[in-house]
Amino acid sequence: MPLYEHVYLARPDLAPAQVEALTQALAKVVSDHHGTVRGTEYWGLRNLAYRIRKNRKAHYVLMNIDAPAEAIHELERQVRINEDVLRHLTVRVDAFDEDGSAMVRKGDRDRRRREEGGW
Repeated sequence: MPLYEHVYLARPDLAPAQVEALTQALAKVVSDHHGTVRGTEYWGLRNLAYRIRKNRKAHYVLMNIDAPAEAIHELERQVRINEDVLRHLTVRVDAFDEDGSAMVRKGDRDRRRREEGGW
């Protein structure tokens, strides 16, 4: 089956537990259409480059998905309907990064620098 990376931005007034529940609901949509979510990454509450619906921050979530196209169409339909999602993007990829996303690697690099006293 094709592989996809799906990133969505959730409203900043949601609690991290609510964002996790939203991620699980979207994963259920994928699994109901014979797909699997290989992994998710919560990137946290981050500043936006520009305002989206009067919001300056958003919760960022990445989902690695292995699913047929019908599952992705339904996932995107559900995301468009959901008022808690500000933006979303789905990209088809050839393979998932085994080391994690660039956001996770950046956080690891910054953490190592602080521990080594480089900052």
